[in-house]
Amino acid sequence: MSQEKESNWLGVFAVALSATVFCTTEFLPVGVLRYIGEGLGVSEGTAGLMVTAPGVLAAVAAPVVTVAVKNHDRRLVLLGLSLLLVLSNLVSMLAPSFAALIVGRVLFGIGLGGFWAIGAGLGGRLVAERSVGRATSIIFAGVSLGMLIGGPAGAIIGDLVGWRAAFGAALAISVLAFLAQVISLPKLEVQQRVRPSDLLGIAQTQQGRIGLIAMFLVLTGQFATYTYVTPFLAQVSGFSGAAISSILLGYTAIGLLGNFVGGAGASHSIHKTFMVTIVFLMLPMLLLPVVGVSQAGVLLLLAIWGLSYGAMPVALQMWMAKAAPHVAEGGMALFVANFQISIAVGSFVGGLVVDGFGLFDAMYFGGVMSALSLVSILLFGRVHTHAQADATA
Repeated sequence: MSQEKESNWLGVFAVALSATVFCTTEFLPVGVLRYIGEGLGVSEGTAGLMVTAPGVLAAVAAPVVTVAVKNHDRRLVLLGLSLLLVLSNLVSMLAPSFAALIVGRVLFGIGLGGFWAIGAGLGGRLVAERSVGRATSIIFAGVSLGMLIGGPAGAIIGDLVGWRAAFGAALAISVLAFLAQVISLPKLEVQQRVRPSDLLGIAQTQQGRIGLIAMFLVLTGQFATYTYVTPFLAQVSGFSGAAISSILLGYTAIGLLGNFVGGAGASHSIHKTFMVTIVFLMLPMLLLPVVGVSQAGVLLLLAIWGLSYGAMPVALQMWMAKAAPHVAEGGMALFVANFQISIAVGSFVGGLVVDGFGLFDAMYFGGVMSALSLVSILLFGRVHTHAQADATA
């Protein structure tokens, strides 16, 4: 019996490791954007397609994979998706051209969407009922960690030994994550096949609709700006490559603290916590162009930004879990699709703004989108607030 429990917890940590690697790989290009642009002869806005392309594919793959895998053993499904991760990093590392690099990112996007939709909710399948909350938290911590470390890791490795080495490091840890799943995951028979109608479970509730709209707006703003933060720090604020790597590491550390702050706040009020994170994402975006030449001011604003964005995924996850507890995998698929569409739209529109108008305007655009997200909650969140109060009571 004890051996079975150990095996299950090893499975939880294997899924969490894979989540970290997937999300690290997703945001790795943020840290090496300028190096890839220089190395492959494309503009920074065009290089941003490395974030856009997987976002689009993941948005499509999340619902399609969830329905298409039918009754297949989820262990085998996860291993197949993790193999796509390995292959995508290999292609990206060896890519002779920007087009080949995009092919690698497309493969990654398919694996990412499927993994998020199926793997993120596996905590309840791997441990006893009393430990489900802890297991789920561990998996989501892996997601948050990967989202936060991808950019800094890429920046450090890219600055020291080049962008191909950054993808090589991602390849190495993706192989490690795959082997961890092979060793530790038990057979995972399907408990309930996902129907296409289940994919809209979140959107059928008032809380879910408000969350999806607000989430799309604020995350579009987030990735229209954060995707291009390294060029801003280099060109506007005058930081060196080594300094930028350190700054992004600091952003990561503060963001991890934000995970815990967001969890503590959301346990008392998901509604208020989500709104506060939006406000403190919006302010740095709007103020960075104003204080961009002041390195001390930029560092302060990035600290606020990192803390807020670290808290936001936790608040969003708890919001959506309350919105559709009756359709676990289907609801998660729509949540993932919306998240990835937001990343794709944000990075793409941000690239257009950067190439057409400049880095300042990309920051302003992100701030405006965040403000619209806040307004959507203020205008339409009254029903949600009452529903939450009823559920709490």
